[in-house]
Amino acid sequence: MELHLKIIGIILILLSVVHVRFPKYFNWAKELGGMSLINRQMMYVHTFFVALVVFLMGVLCVSSAGLLVTSELGHRMCLGLGVFWGLRLFFQFFVYSKELWKGKRFESVVHIGFSLLWVYFTVVFWIVGLLD
Repeated sequence: MELHLKIIGIILILLSVVHVRFPKYFNWAKELGGMSLINRQMMYVHTFFVALVVFLMGVLCVSSAGLLVTSELGHRMCLGLGVFWGLRLFFQFFVYSKELWKGKRFESVVHIGFSLLWVYFTVVFWIVGLLD
């Protein structure tokens, strides 16, 4: 399981770096232009902190996979991370609208790819979290 945690860690670090491109990719300068200053800044600040937390999860998995697998605290942390990514998977299907991806080739591939990624994260963290 240590290998899986390290793989997840690398993916999470890469995913956190991708967040840097969100404002430009999603054209936030134009799209958020009509929002109040507080709402516009909250989008940027929350995106930064999501990226930071995802980065730190990745660093934890890469640097401490052995401890996560062998310690009681590591198991509890993995259960928590399993809940986190399980909820993210739930949101993928029941919060985001199907209109965002259904009938669109690229968006459907991204939707399926991330869904599989969230399943992988959830399953690995839960398995590690439930180890005796």
